[in-house]
Amino acid sequence: MSATTIRPDEIEKFHAMAAEWWDPNGKFKPLHRFNPVRLAYIREKAGAHFGRDPNSLRPFEGLRLLDIGCGGGLLCEPMARLGAQVVGADAGEKNVAIARIHAEQSGLDIDYRFTTAEALAEAGESFDIVLNMEVVEHVSDVPLYLASCCRLVRPGGLMFVASINRTARAYALAIIGAERVLGWLPPGTHQYEKLVTPAEIASICYRNGLDVIDNAGVTFNPLTREWFRSRDMGVNYMQLLEKRG
Repeated sequence: MSATTIRPDEIEKFHAMAAEWWDPNGKFKPLHRFNPVRLAYIREKAGAHFGRDPNSLRPFEGLRLLDIGCGGGLLCEPMARLGAQVVGADAGEKNVAIARIHAEQSGLDIDYRFTTAEALAEAGESFDIVLNMEVVEHVSDVPLYLASCCRLVRPGGLMFVASINRTARAYALAIIGAERVLGWLPPGTHQYEKLVTPAEIASICYRNGLDVIDNAGVTFNPLTREWFRSRDMGVNYMQLLEKRG
């Protein structure tokens, strides 16, 4: 495809931090703290959708899963342990290299690829589950990116989307607070004008065959310093979409 969703400045930004993906106290510390909420949501919703035993050690056995924008593999590895056949794709070559090494060291069989959503869609790839977590705000062409992701979902399959809302509160907390005041993330990690609202994602995905079937907010508790699922989507949010069959 001649069109691309890659933003070279974003790739370089994450390349500079690539070696720290698996350091729980490094630059990706907020993502490590955020991960349990994401994992619980994915396991609960995907398990229910596909009729899997919630008490099973490998409830995703037989399901093909894509983590697009996988970074160092923080979601790929637990999904593989839950039994899914995992493809991790990222436009950052250093990220993919780090992810491959860590998976090998962990004894996990994960198919990591240095590629993009649009390239996978053009190749005719398809998946039961597509994880699209904290990526949409970093691409150059949101409609093209989401349309490509939608093409990758099999009829009856699911796509999980997580991002930061484009609200004044999100700007104050996720950009000014998290990046410039508290230093949780390097300054410039997120740009307000690049943030995407849940309604915008829902509209684009609807035109490409997917319907929103669940919405959830993710909120930080400063006292316990933990993230938890909530109804408040004003800052961080997750959406679950199903491909019409």
